[in-house]
Amino acid sequence: MSSCKQQMAEFLLQNSFLFTIITTFLIWFLIKRLLPLPTANKNLPPSPTKLPILGNLHQIGTLPHHSFQSLAKKHGPLMLLHFGKVPTLVVSSADAAREIMKTHDVIFANRPETSVIRRLLYDMKDLSVAPYGEYWRQLKSIFVLQLLSNKRVQSFNVIREEETALMMEKIKESCLSSSPLNLSDMFMAITNDIVCRSAFGRKYRDGAIGEKFLKLISEFLGLLGSINVGEFIPWLAWVSRVNGFDARVDYVAKELDEFLEGVIEEHLENGVENPSGNDESKENFVDILLRIYKDNTTGVSIDRDSIKSIILDVFAAGTDTTSTVLEWAMAELLRHPIVMKKLQNEVRGILNGKQDITDVDLEKMHYLKAVVKETLRYHTPIPLLVAREARKDVNVMGYDIAAGTMVMTNAWAIGRDPLYWDEPEKFQPERFLNSSIDIKGLDFQLIPFGAGRRGCPGISFAMATNELVLASIVQKFDWELPNGAKGEDLDMSERPGVSIHRKVPLMAVATQCYF
Repeated sequence: MSSCKQQMAEFLLQNSFLFTIITTFLIWFLIKRLLPLPTANKNLPPSPTKLPILGNLHQIGTLPHHSFQSLAKKHGPLMLLHFGKVPTLVVSSADAAREIMKTHDVIFANRPETSVIRRLLYDMKDLSVAPYGEYWRQLKSIFVLQLLSNKRVQSFNVIREEETALMMEKIKESCLSSSPLNLSDMFMAITNDIVCRSAFGRKYRDGAIGEKFLKLISEFLGLLGSINVGEFIPWLAWVSRVNGFDARVDYVAKELDEFLEGVIEEHLENGVENPSGNDESKENFVDILLRIYKDNTTGVSIDRDSIKSIILDVFAAGTDTTSTVLEWAMAELLRHPIVMKKLQNEVRGILNGKQDITDVDLEKMHYLKAVVKETLRYHTPIPLLVAREARKDVNVMGYDIAAGTMVMTNAWAIGRDPLYWDEPEKFQPERFLNSSIDIKGLDFQLIPFGAGRRGCPGISFAMATNELVLASIVQKFDWELPNGAKGEDLDMSERPGVSIHRKVPLMAVATQCYF
């Protein structure tokens, strides 16, 4: 009998871990059955089936806007997903977007915090992701009244015209030799140069410093668009340390900070109070921000980290997105020769032999504006608008949304919704010729720049570059694809990222020069 008891004791000792697991499971099961769930009385949005721990992460592909669109067709325009521990509301219709960005705009005025954003953007001191509050309002006033006012955008006309003229000369050289051009690289170069001169007063593209800066900006944009699994599944945070992701973030943050500190010191040495004589219209962004930084009478308080984060904001929003719009617009023009010819006829007809394009000329080019709008609809540069976060519990379209829920708006899917657009899968600029639909955030079926309080303040800056560059390249050159390829053969695959570029660089040949 004692031997039997001894054997039982040894068995229990050896299997104590197993019994602990079983006991824990039984307790959890009883609690779950006896206690009501926090969401038991909530009316939650429809959700796809999720997995333990992962949630719905396994259902999201390399192009999330496509995955979200497919899921929304099954589950509706307001859909609740779970990315690990993070509840995420996916918005896929104009009506739902209006609820988030207009009806409940203040409640959804925050951005989700991540360790990557905090490290790269100076603890969220930039306009794009700063928490909603007094500091954010100060930043917004700086952008709207100082950096990107209509007067300031017009003051950069000279920069846009000079950089466009330089690009035209490069295209002319290739035209004379009938050699193909990498338009993807060319559009990225011109947008970088325009933003650099507007922000810093000079270009940073040539030499070792320039090459390093451009590489850092590319890395910076890539990291912002990367998924850090530890943000959604905290116990997997070690993966980012092991695979080198954390080290990359730290390196880029450190190197960009050193570069931007050097730029600030250079401007301080040259004098901030009056950097361009008495002509404030010739100030660049750093000059303006340093003036605000040193002037305590404006009522706006920013520090050096604020200046650096704002400059990074300008690059993130002003280079990659603008170049991708030009890239997709030109690709569609090459795919649709009739559209290309209509645009050339308009531009050349309005200019009537004149070489230089003015703002007055651009205002008359209605088909040009329609082509740009259709590109923004069909190839929304940032298909998933910068995420928002619920500041408190709220009811949206009859569904209960909990505080802390992340909100992702699929502007790309909204732009292709047959409920709002006739033949949405066709590139048809004509749809905008007799339409009042605009891109400023008032028409929620077309929101490439967002809407509401967190809408992008740089619309006029971006559109000025898009329209001038596109008008110039169709005015001065005829175009075709290399090696006699047809438009319908052009690969239109997308490359993953925050902003969506072509997977394959756009190559084209300028066949005829008109200047």
